Amino acid sequence: MILVDALFWLLYGYLAVSVVYILLFAFFGRIIPSRKIPSATAFTRFAVFIPTYKADEVIYESATDALNQDYPKDKFEVIAICDKVQPETIEKLRQHPLTVLPVSFDQSTKSKSLNAAFNALEASKFDHVVILDVDNHMAPDFLRKINDCLQYSKAKAVQGHRVAKNLDTELAILDAISEEVNNHIFRKGHRALGLSSALIGSAMAFDYTFMKEVMAGVKAVGGFDKELEMKLLKDRYVIEYVPDALCYDEKVQKTDAFQNQRRRWLSAQWVYVSQNLLPGIKHFLLSGNVDYFDKVFQNMLLPRVMLLGLCGLLFGLSLFLPLPPSPQHWQSIFGLLVFTFLLSVPASFYNLNTLKASMLLPKTFLLIFKTLFKLKGANKTFIHTPHSTTPKKDA
Repeated sequence: MILVDALFWLLYGYLAVSVVYILLFAFFGRIIPSRKIPSATAFTRFAVFIPTYKADEVIYESATDALNQDYPKDKFEVIAICDKVQPETIEKLRQHPLTVLPVSFDQSTKSKSLNAAFNALEASKFDHVVILDVDNHMAPDFLRKINDCLQYSKAKAVQGHRVAKNLDTELAILDAISEEVNNHIFRKGHRALGLSSALIGSAMAFDYTFMKEVMAGVKAVGGFDKELEMKLLKDRYVIEYVPDALCYDEKVQKTDAFQNQRRRWLSAQWVYVSQNLLPGIKHFLLSGNVDYFDKVFQNMLLPRVMLLGLCGLLFGLSLFLPLPPSPQHWQSIFGLLVFTFLLSVPASFYNLNTLKASMLLPKTFLLIFKTLFKLKGANKTFIHTPHSTTPKKDA
């Protein structure tokens, strides 16, 4: 009985620390406004990388859409990196003023595609590189907003604000809310307190030469953005966040795609925790690298849906069973967690559609829970998320 009590106290401690941690950033992200960035006085030269894998219709739509930037046409170039794309699609793309780069690998990964593009292009042509997913559509002023931040902050790395392109199913709505919660806590909230923004994997911009050198050492099969941010923060580079640089991203609509996506993310999360836990502690204690240690700790947290589901479940059980520490303890952390979500979810999602979508929360909790038992080998296998052409809809 003592052992069981101790285990529940340990579980409570882990969950309580997790809730207080995200509440801290949610609160300060709400009360501290983002910095006002002045308009840049010059236009830097951008390479816009769009890697794709077996997504012919989507890459055509996204690459041609990327040409419609309110930015000097001679100051940016769209590069479609085409892995396993049909010859007819490549020919269609070549009818437009963009660069098409066919690639082929024994084992396809996003990091390999990006490195192939860096190796194929002349670095002196560009100042910065923007990395998109194949389904991403930049808002017309995206490059202008990113350019403003790069020139103002002199940062080597900048994360844009990725928002939902589609809200056509309940699962897509939940996925969109999940991303906005993460945007608020791990990007806006972190920058409000002087820590680096988290990277997402797309809608990101970097100093071109710097990124080419860093990416040469990135070998990730999945979750290349997590490996990348660990490298950057370990070397004390700050990652900026631009909340008004919008990039529209397709949200998952089917449960199998949702599970595969979360399996890829969770696998990468645990892999990079195991690789960076001891170095993170060492750098924190010996050199005061808070940013790197914070990133390691951040990756030790449960996904937000799992955290909500587990805290809610334990609170409910504590009302009927004598679970240590007490019902009041479980009620407190569950209440604080709900308050954290209320602070983090944009006002535009407070509607009837979101209420309907919330009925899916128990199912998504179970899907992610089941995924925890299927992580073995996921970081060694390329897990492709299928995409479709979806109309852009502001979140």
